[in-house]
Amino acid sequence: MTTSTSTMPIFKRRESDVRSYCRGFDTVFTSARNAEMTDAQGRTYIDFLAGCSSLNYGHNDPDMKAALVDYIMDDGVAHGLDMHTGAKGAFIETFETHILKPRSMDHKLMFVGPTGANAVEAAIKIARKSTGRTNVIAFTNGFHGVTQGALAATGNSYHRGGAGAPLSGVTRLPYDGYMGKDVDTADLLEQMLLDASSGLDAPAAILLETVQGEGGLNAASGPWVRRIAELAKKHGALLIIDDIQAGCGRTGSFFSFDDMDVQPDIVTMAKSLSGFGLPMGLVLVRADHDVMGPAEHNGTFRGNNHAFVTARVAIEKFWSNDTLKTDIKRRAKLIEDGLKTIADMVPGAYLKGRGMMRGVDVGSGDLAGAICAEAFENGLIVETSGPNDEVVKILAPLTIEDGTLAKGLDILIQAAAAKTETTKIAAE
Repeated sequence: MTTSTSTMPIFKRRESDVRSYCRGFDTVFTSARNAEMTDAQGRTYIDFLAGCSSLNYGHNDPDMKAALVDYIMDDGVAHGLDMHTGAKGAFIETFETHILKPRSMDHKLMFVGPTGANAVEAAIKIARKSTGRTNVIAFTNGFHGVTQGALAATGNSYHRGGAGAPLSGVTRLPYDGYMGKDVDTADLLEQMLLDASSGLDAPAAILLETVQGEGGLNAASGPWVRRIAELAKKHGALLIIDDIQAGCGRTGSFFSFDDMDVQPDIVTMAKSLSGFGLPMGLVLVRADHDVMGPAEHNGTFRGNNHAFVTARVAIEKFWSNDTLKTDIKRRAKLIEDGLKTIADMVPGAYLKGRGMMRGVDVGSGDLAGAICAEAFENGLIVETSGPNDEVVKILAPLTIEDGTLAKGLDILIQAAAAKTETTKIAAE
């Protein structure tokens, strides 16, 4: 290993300025286990970022690691395009048994390029081909990726500005709660769909996250999501739920919509799907909308067999019973209690999110950033989200030990106390 300190110049000298997370966490990480990362100095940090929810089961889960090592040592196929392999077949059977059948889902599995954005691109293409329409309805503060099609459905102006080209084919409407608690924004959507002069082109799809990860942890209610699903069906649009960040247990169950009594036409998945942090993208599409021809949407690395191996183990280990679901519920309460302590320190602050996808809106991106920076100095990796980065966002591994979670929350609370006091003194 040649990089031994956080001041190694190679990153600044040769890595593009597009790099982002490393700017806030200026050290060289060398190893990791479950909810902790260790740097080249031997200092250990508690990880409340978890690869932006790509490591829901923590770093280097021992069972996934053992299965992957055995597979590699047996010369298992690493790259298979979309050819049939034993690893892929085993994953599909496991996914069918533990995820699809218990939910009476008839969805086909479409393996795509190994990113969430690619899954969204595929989902939009499927909806347009299936319906013969082009317009996609997306929502304020939604984030679906930074490739052209996914970016058109993304609300964030900073990311949209990076496109360098017009972003079209999407109509954006207000998300649940965007107009305040007393306004049901589904009423506006319904009225516009019914009014032939509203200017809203008939949609191919309605695309949403049940919890908006990058948009600030805005959580839609079950009744609102059901209403959107009903409107989509009534008006001939496909319902696409983007479960890339909110899925794989992050909000409490495998899918973020499990307790909402909805059956999406399409579900996009990535991030923690492989279980081990390995790249893997997937689109679940109902059989009657499986309309893409051979290779009409493809990707050279849609056959990452190493990811199939670890994904199978993840589902067998964590979703064949309710043990993890129970653990998530308990840990979510610990996170909620910790965030309430922070909210009580900051005038006007309030909690956001659901399950173990939680945060506290402190009303200022500067304050939220200062809290996260202070926390990092004291051994905690935690990030912000929201339109102005005003939400301190916790995405700890779902498998984090209770004691480690409590220690991380204590660091965060102390950081919030220190920076809130500093802000008060500056204001005086």
